[in-house]
Amino acid sequence: MNTTWSRFNVTSIALGFAFLYLPIVILVIFSFNESKLVTVWSGFSTKWYGSLLQNQGLLDAAWVTVRVGVIAATFATVLGTMAALALTRYTRFRGRILFSGMVFAPLVMPEVITGLSLLLLFVAVGLDRGFLTVTLAHITFSMCFVAVVVQSRLLTFDRSLEEAAMDLGATPVTTFFHVTLPVILPAIVSGWMLAFTLSLDDLVIASFTSGPGATTLPMKIYSQVRLGVTPEINAACTILIAIVAVGVIAASLVNKRREVQRLRDEQGAQRG
Repeated sequence: MNTTWSRFNVTSIALGFAFLYLPIVILVIFSFNESKLVTVWSGFSTKWYGSLLQNQGLLDAAWVTVRVGVIAATFATVLGTMAALALTRYTRFRGRILFSGMVFAPLVMPEVITGLSLLLLFVAVGLDRGFLTVTLAHITFSMCFVAVVVQSRLLTFDRSLEEAAMDLGATPVTTFFHVTLPVILPAIVSGWMLAFTLSLDDLVIASFTSGPGATTLPMKIYSQVRLGVTPEINAACTILIAIVAVGVIAASLVNKRREVQRLRDEQGAQRG
């Protein structure tokens, strides 16, 4: 009975991973296809990556996407961290429930509604759609994800460390930058990476808030796919997958190294 369940579990996991990742593997493989037909393998070639470098439209869209992602992730990380601090350190203030609901609303809000509401807001205030509006929109919906990540770390934070620092004469600002920030930095980095990845992936909200000269790479890829998938699209998607994978692995390694260093420091302090 146990063997049967074990085989069933292994088979279920294998099928689940195949369903999730087999299409991605196929896309990566066919990005090195010699043929223009994306469904017929005719030999290994990297010419489509060279062709991608000559496609100015895709390159411009990629540059816009990277700039929007970096700026939006940075501002979302700052605002999300501030929101997490307010929710964890100031548990009793007027309007806390409303503030918490407004911070976490984008988590459950359909992207179509978020995009449409932001579009109506920009039109109402007379703000022309372009790079700025896309960036503001990405900050709006990604900030809540950063707040969730940082808040989860702050809830397990040992506040006696801050109290000890202030007892020794440190100001609240000094305590935050020298005690609190180093401890929660892995969560902040993870939040930044999550916000940046969400910005790279966004299509719906960017479609509502973009304008001339602010076409993101997902929008460009979607517009071209509607006319037919080309090997250049496969190459562009493969590069995006590689960038996200490298970023996630790098962030995981940094967080793991920091956690190991923190454990070593705690063990050294206990021995001392």
